[in-house]
Amino acid sequence: MKQAEKFTAGLIQLHVEKDISRNMENAAEHIIKAADSGAEVICLPELFRSQYFCQKEDIEYFNLAESIPGPTTDLFAGIAKDKNVVIIASLFEKRAAGVYHNTAVIINNDGSIAGLYRKMHIPDDPGYYEKFYFTPGDLGFKNFKTVYGNIGTLICWDQWYPESARITALKGASILFYPTAIGWHPYEKEEHGKAQFESWQTIQRGHAIANGVYVAAVNRVGIEQMVENTPGIEFWGSSFVADPQGIIIAQASNDKEEILLAEIDTASIEYVIHNWPFLRDRRIDSYAGIDQRFLESDEQN
Repeated sequence: MKQAEKFTAGLIQLHVEKDISRNMENAAEHIIKAADSGAEVICLPELFRSQYFCQKEDIEYFNLAESIPGPTTDLFAGIAKDKNVVIIASLFEKRAAGVYHNTAVIINNDGSIAGLYRKMHIPDDPGYYEKFYFTPGDLGFKNFKTVYGNIGTLICWDQWYPESARITALKGASILFYPTAIGWHPYEKEEHGKAQFESWQTIQRGHAIANGVYVAAVNRVGIEQMVENTPGIEFWGSSFVADPQGIIIAQASNDKEEILLAEIDTASIEYVIHNWPFLRDRRIDSYAGIDQRFLESDEQN
């Protein structure tokens, strides 16, 4: 497959409503608008079809899950083929009775499904009770070859793990897409909000630098209150793209729906790696233990 040296990534930052049908219409409209604006690889936020239901544990929310292929992939396949774009969509996948995943599906520009990535790291924090809903991914970390370029997909909580970014980059991805649903608990925003946001952005910029790749994080905006008598979660938006030097080349607002466009230049990746050969200089013979949960300290003589 011959790939373009440059392509345009399109990040769709959305406000998600309670009406799933309206969310689907809104997502489709934004994809078409992004394609008409020049986007060639388009990524939606995490679990964009519904408001973030993981704020509480409720078996009724399993009814939100769908199969892959299914209604969403059927709709987006038609758009991808019509607009000649690649689409990355994060879905609540019903794999089988009792087995559900948080899954990114990659739809080729011909409408076919290029593959799936199932979220590997599943959080269980106040307001983010994902372990109740999602089985950890079992497909590993993947690189997807598209007509526009090699792309990797990781999902939200995966953002904090350098191992995820490293392995995906080593498999050939030139850009790491992170569909995301992250925000503040309003009661702690004043004290911790700035540090939380900066940590989120900093670690992903670090992934870009350490691996010589582009990083694209796609978030949602707005306050979503799924539990009565609680403040809900204020999603902070601020979707962004960082280049292989960690420089932010495009960033969205923190409170509005937006289409964010950024040029991905594979030639610049090679240039950066030539000057910062971090991958070359890794001591792969000395990293034994990285696959362990915990290592005991060496004995002191």
